[in-house]
Amino acid sequence: MRITNEGKVFFPERGLTKGDLVRYYLDVANYALPHLRRRLFHMVRYTNGVEGEFFHQKRVPAGHPPYVDEFFVQFPSGHSTVFAVVDNKSALGWVANLGCIELHTWHSRVQEIEKPDYLLIDLDPSADGQWPYVRQIAVVVREVMDELGLAWYPKTSGATGMHIMAPIKPELEFPEVRRFAKALAEEVERRIGDQEIATTTWRVKDRRGVFVDFGQNSRDKTIATAYSVRPTPDARVSAPLLWEEVAAVDPAAFTIETMRERIAKVGDPTAGMWRHKASLPSRFERLGLEGQ
Repeated sequence: MRITNEGKVFFPERGLTKGDLVRYYLDVANYALPHLRRRLFHMVRYTNGVEGEFFHQKRVPAGHPPYVDEFFVQFPSGHSTVFAVVDNKSALGWVANLGCIELHTWHSRVQEIEKPDYLLIDLDPSADGQWPYVRQIAVVVREVMDELGLAWYPKTSGATGMHIMAPIKPELEFPEVRRFAKALAEEVERRIGDQEIATTTWRVKDRRGVFVDFGQNSRDKTIATAYSVRPTPDARVSAPLLWEEVAAVDPAAFTIETMRERIAKVGDPTAGMWRHKASLPSRFERLGLEGQ
């Protein structure tokens, strides 16, 4: 594919261009695509780079190339749109060329659009300096997931937090998955036992510790997927982690400039992730919830 305005600077602090962004995505496509395939792709377009204005675009542009799939969605409000579906390397390069720095997707795939195929716990600091708490809480999230028989896959959010994903079979609709995730998050909060460290308090102004966020498990929500670049001055990337890295990880270490070397060194920590989907209904009672 042809990269337009290839030399336009997208990350002034690092001197990285739009061409650098597109080439990064083409180089990591084999690792990013398993997280993108058959998902609705929500475009956030930074046509002038991270220091310029950006806009959201749900509807796939008319006249898009044939290698970019599309999928019609009806919203509860009555509105509808047609999303792009990024299933291949060419489509990934195409959305990057449109200025989509981030790869935002739904938690479900189009085969079961109302049923997510992973559960997400998003560890989101409420204040500066809480990254050590994030790492501490992640250990407890893993402990609870282990007891529930869920596979866990941590990654830096690429911003200030950490995502811990558990692949699940697409059997339950979003409200039920969210209910399960809420109980899981509350169990993590209970075990930490300190609101200055971990909280599930919903009101932002009442939070002090790291928010153990279960609310992302909702219809229409999106996250930056594994290997997604984030619109930060240093071109940071949402990086999958080996578990032994969590205790000392620095999210600033993962950028467009470092990820290729990292993959060459450690491989893909999410390899085979989607072959480990657990069935949630039988696990509700373990969290004190009514069974499914």
